[in-house]
Amino acid sequence: MDLDAYSAAHAAEWDRLGRAGASNPRDGAQADELIDVYQSGSTALSTLATTVGESVQGDRLSLALSRARLRFTGAPANPLRQATVFFSLQLPGALYRIRWLTLVLAAVTTIIAIIYAHWVVSDPQVLASLGSRAKLKDFVDNQFVNYYSDNSPAGFTAEVWTHNATIAALAVATGFTGIFPVYFLFSNAQNIGVDAGVMAEFGKLPTFFLYIAPHGQLELYSVFTAFAAGLFIFWSWVAPGARTRRQALAEDGRAFFTIVFGLVLSLLCSGIIEGMVTRQPWPWPIKIGIGTVALAAFLVYQWVAGRRAHRLGQTGDLAESEVGARQIISA
Repeated sequence: MDLDAYSAAHAAEWDRLGRAGASNPRDGAQADELIDVYQSGSTALSTLATTVGESVQGDRLSLALSRARLRFTGAPANPLRQATVFFSLQLPGALYRIRWLTLVLAAVTTIIAIIYAHWVVSDPQVLASLGSRAKLKDFVDNQFVNYYSDNSPAGFTAEVWTHNATIAALAVATGFTGIFPVYFLFSNAQNIGVDAGVMAEFGKLPTFFLYIAPHGQLELYSVFTAFAAGLFIFWSWVAPGARTRRQALAEDGRAFFTIVFGLVLSLLCSGIIEGMVTRQPWPWPIKIGIGTVALAAFLVYQWVAGRRAHRLGQTGDLAESEVGARQIISA
């Protein structure tokens, strides 16, 4: 092949490719032209590579094709910008949608826990079924308090964080069943109520609240949020509204599973408080105050930042450019 002659024959076509790749197409005709010159340029580059090998003309054509390709495929988004959009819009938008259900589940948990605590205290048979009195007294006097200091702060923090994050992720991931979030909610409330009832039986109920208050505020609210997200996913296909069930499940599944990433961070914060703060010999108002500030920060993020994201139309779902068109529309 005569490289110079081949280049001269296609010079006008390659110039069109360079011009087309220099700016975004403004209408359908320009988009069609961009694709046409890109296809012909790709063919020419393939011919050059197989017959001539490396050449200056081939390098220039490859660069022009690369620029043109970005015009109809788009450049990858900046990861920092994606993270900013996620934490400032998508995540708070999703949290805002489930704000009221989260409070309802907190109230339901409180009621169930009170019922179980009263049952344990008022019925000797129930108390006896939990173990011998000596065993229960050891739990009240030693195990409950020592639980927060038996292990190293870092190890204990990692343990409770992993456990709670796993529960939160499972509650959301299995939410479409409508069963597991309810089971997790009831089991959690039952355990809280039984422990409170045993502590109350031996006159140590204040100790129970003092030790769970620093970390428990943020930890429990984060767990309630996970339950709420899971139940919202379940409800999306039970009552999809104007959407198909498949569409509703896909959209809300994507939107509310993003909450898991936020809860991993909030549960890490509560785990640090549980592992590092609760064991400290500080005054209780300081330790409880730290937990209160952590919960307040989460609530401000959910209700204030979430309201702003909601007003901007954020639901927590990915953008249409990331998931594709939601329905086929003919031109």
